Amino acid sequence: MALTGLEIFKLLPKTNCKKCGMPTCLAFAMQLAQKRAKLDDCPCVSEEAKQTLAAAAAPPMRLVKFGKGERGVQIGQETVMFRHEEKFYSPTVLAVTVSDKLTGEDLKKRIESINALQFERVGAKIGVNAIAVINDSGSADAFAAAAAQAGESSGLALILVSQNPSAIAAAVGKTAEATPLIASAKADTVEAMAKIAKENNCPLVAQAESIEALAELTEKIKSQGVEDIVLSLETRSLRDQLYGLSRMRALSLKKVFRPLGYPTLSFVTDGDSDQQAVAAASLICKYSGIVVVDTVEPYAFLPILTTVMNIFTDPQKPVQVEPKVYSIGEPDKNAPVLFTTNFSLTYYTVESDVEASRVPSYILVVDTEGTSVLTAYSGDKLNEKAVADAMAKYNIEGQVSHRKLIIPGYVAVMSGKLEEATNWEIMVGPRESSMLPKYLQEVWK
Repeated sequence: MALTGLEIFKLLPKTNCKKCGMPTCLAFAMQLAQKRAKLDDCPCVSEEAKQTLAAAAAPPMRLVKFGKGERGVQIGQETVMFRHEEKFYSPTVLAVTVSDKLTGEDLKKRIESINALQFERVGAKIGVNAIAVINDSGSADAFAAAAAQAGESSGLALILVSQNPSAIAAAVGKTAEATPLIASAKADTVEAMAKIAKENNCPLVAQAESIEALAELTEKIKSQGVEDIVLSLETRSLRDQLYGLSRMRALSLKKVFRPLGYPTLSFVTDGDSDQQAVAAASLICKYSGIVVVDTVEPYAFLPILTTVMNIFTDPQKPVQVEPKVYSIGEPDKNAPVLFTTNFSLTYYTVESDVEASRVPSYILVVDTEGTSVLTAYSGDKLNEKAVADAMAKYNIEGQVSHRKLIIPGYVAVMSGKLEEATNWEIMVGPRESSMLPKYLQEVWK
């Protein structure tokens, strides 16, 4: 159990030296208790106190990494129950299954279909993160061969799923350099699985039917020398899974109950593609660190990825695009010039509609700290000076021969001042971006 601020204060030097950046040792102790400060910030704390305070200073949920290189992933180290309290840090890892019953061309095609689950949404690249190799055959050799081919044919992180320690040992022997996640250790296999994980420096999944059993299992795994653990709760229904994940999250973050202070994994392999997409999205929201699905249908996988993207966006920092001039098509000196804000959703909506018009154009993106047109205007982040400065900074005048600027219809009121500030003719565009194709084709001259 975590120490309180006063308990931590008793272990500090009480010199009020301010070297930690806090006015008093008591203030530092309170910040440490709330996980808002690091023990290393205090240069005067004794070694004995450090050992006692280590548990209190550690994050309530452990950070776990697996995979290699740029395609390696991390989960855990979350600090809040709800996104609006701060933000969520480690996006849910999405994995797709590969059965070791597949061989030859069938196995190759399955891996290729998983690799292809990559998309671009509002300027961000999103896609599958891991391949979960399933020991459906029961054969250690077949499992090892499938794992080896998955590792060679894909740069994605690997999850090795088998209840047989011998099969896991064989597969890890072929993929150890990729640092796979081993799934799963149960009560009757915990010692053998933990030994494999420790010898190969791999994280290990603990799997049990109840929260209490999971807590006991993690303690056994830790006693074997394995610190990187992922929790998997075996339940019969999605409702029970969501309830269990929420309870574990609350116990680890609110109560700082260390045996449950680890990220989680959920399997969603029952039902058709639509059912899997719905279940996966629910588990992403509450609170699975890894979701393993069976579907490779792009139409079903994209909404799952979109859910991850939305949930793990910082609510205090909107998704933004780089402020600059974007060329749509191959515009020349007679091409129209429009401006919009650098709120990602706004820009990509405008870009899509300009492309649909088939009129090559320039879009000037003004820095409004990631806010939409109306929000930026009402907050005085979008005004004649901001637009004029952006035009000068990105030399829009040198890219076209005319002096006409199309502005969003919702900020028509700023046209007069903008005309004075730029000496350009201001053309008021449509209020709705969807009307841009017609406007550019019929009004622009």
